[in-house]
Amino acid sequence: MSYWLMKSEPEEASILDLQSAGTLPWTGVRNYQARNFMRDAMRIGDGVLFYHSSCPEPGIAGLAEVASTAYPDATQFDPKSKYFDPKSSPESPRWLHVDVRWRQTTRLLSLAELREAPELASLRILQRGNRLSITPVTPAEWAAVLKRLGA
Repeated sequence: MSYWLMKSEPEEASILDLQSAGTLPWTGVRNYQARNFMRDAMRIGDGVLFYHSSCPEPGIAGLAEVASTAYPDATQFDPKSKYFDPKSSPESPRWLHVDVRWRQTTRLLSLAELREAPELASLRILQRGNRLSITPVTPAEWAAVLKRLGA
């Protein structure tokens, strides 16, 4: 089993949206490294730290799990979508996504609180210059986050 931190802007898809829907497609990823994580490394059942980004108080807002293998992201083919990619085609899609299933809505574990935890110092989201929307999380980091959340 692997673990991941997946960032979403709450106005696009929040932990409450995921809780309500049960499962959501993780659409709109337009970074090759993040796409490759979904395509090559994510497996059904992997743990997900659901992170709210680009909001007044960013942080981990809940727990989820990977619910599908990677498949083509339909938003790349839709000219009305902000994620449209004119260089992509159904015959040769560039962008993939996975489905994510809700597991638990938690208290917000803020970015400030993450930074204060010595056991989370290596968490990729805390590294200078990291802008990826999907990053791997080690089993030790996963356990430390769960302990802090009381989950």
